[in-house]
Amino acid sequence: MVRWVWMACIATAYAMLVAGVSAANAPVESPAGSRFVARINLDGPIGPASAEYFDSASRRAIDAGAVAIVLQLDTPGGLSNSMRTIISSVLAAKVPILGYVAPGGARAASAGTYILYACQIAAMAPATHLGAATPVALDDATPMPAPLDQNKEQDSAPPKDVGKPADKESDGDDAESHKVLNDAIAYIRSLAQLRGRNSEWAEQAVRGAATLTAGEAVAKHVIDFRAENIADLLNQADGRQVRVGDQTVTLNVKGLEVRDYAPNWRTNFLATITNPTIAYLLLLAGIYGLVLEALHPGAMLPGIAGGICLLLGLYALQMLPVNYVGLALMALGISLLGAEAFVPAFGVFGVGGIIAFVIGSILLLDTGVPGYAVNLGIIGAIAACAIVLLALVVWLLLRSRRAHEVTGDQQMLDANGELLGPIEADGHTQALVYGERWQVRSAVALPKGAHVRVVRRDGLVLWVVPEKKSEPQSGAQNQRS
Repeated sequence: MVRWVWMACIATAYAMLVAGVSAANAPVESPAGSRFVARINLDGPIGPASAEYFDSASRRAIDAGAVAIVLQLDTPGGLSNSMRTIISSVLAAKVPILGYVAPGGARAASAGTYILYACQIAAMAPATHLGAATPVALDDATPMPAPLDQNKEQDSAPPKDVGKPADKESDGDDAESHKVLNDAIAYIRSLAQLRGRNSEWAEQAVRGAATLTAGEAVAKHVIDFRAENIADLLNQADGRQVRVGDQTVTLNVKGLEVRDYAPNWRTNFLATITNPTIAYLLLLAGIYGLVLEALHPGAMLPGIAGGICLLLGLYALQMLPVNYVGLALMALGISLLGAEAFVPAFGVFGVGGIIAFVIGSILLLDTGVPGYAVNLGIIGAIAACAIVLLALVVWLLLRSRRAHEVTGDQQMLDANGELLGPIEADGHTQALVYGERWQVRSAVALPKGAHVRVVRRDGLVLWVVPEKKSEPQSGAQNQRS
């Protein structure tokens, strides 16, 4: 009962903490008549947490009365599904979205290029770049076509038709990869045409992984202008006409207050567990926790913690592009490692399990997307621990084969003892064996205190022989005694 009371208290305290953090993250409602611009930062890889963050933050900003949203980007790319979710939110927003690659040194690569093209206003800070938007196959093992030689493709050859089918000599895999590539080209060209930007360079960014600096992007009409900071962005955007849905809107954002909309606790939690390395560790912790609970029923803590970690890990994996062959190899490896403890395979199951586990871990999230792969150092550390554990188990098994029996007659054989009294040939006396008094018999006469060794047991009587250092008494000594 006390345990359950403590658990209820902890759960209540956690709920109050979550409520407090949520309230702290909630923006202050704007007074009537005030106008402001909201800023949402997308830093790092684009994933499920990023998509949910932008959707919730933009809704909160619009509900609070924001007249525009500055979407500040610094991303190496990310998952295609999450990128499309963000773009859908940008296109459906009821206020203009001003895409801004900042601060200096930031980039809008891969998925970030698509998002920037979707915004009504596209701007970049000095010393930033965008491009390299060639898609990566996530759902299967089909390799994407290698980026074309830009010297040949961009300078001499005209852009290819988006809908052009694959060459006849291409096999099924090539046809599938070309479908993915052509779909990505059509998608970014449609965004470029929607916003009146350079669609030819957009195709080159996808087909040939082309990149541009901020100055080059302005010259090629890929972005609208270059801005030093947020204030400069709003000053240059002021007075421009943009399309928001079916309406044309004139931006009036010069000098407005800028309010940051930081991620709330749910977004931070989702970003943490959808980190591939964290999801991988949660999955392993869940499996090993349940295994420990099965081996030690009633321990409770490993089972409860393992179940929570396993569910969180599975939830994170279903939001990530998982290779199910890798997941199956991991499950096989863990099963073989568990079988090693119960089947006398002398390390065969264990070695096979470690190999299957390591290969499965590498394949689990082998997407090629920056930021969405399991850290190889973590995999190596876990594999090393498994090898050490396997070596320890095998060593203990081999040592147990050489160990003496500790119960029954086998325990008494070759046991050493000390006579508590003299003994005649074929006579009886008592001896101290393993700290216990036993009735012993001997075929030869031995003095009191002689060291003997047990050779067999008859009921409650032990037959002993003298150790090599003990000498039997002579007949004269026996007569005097």
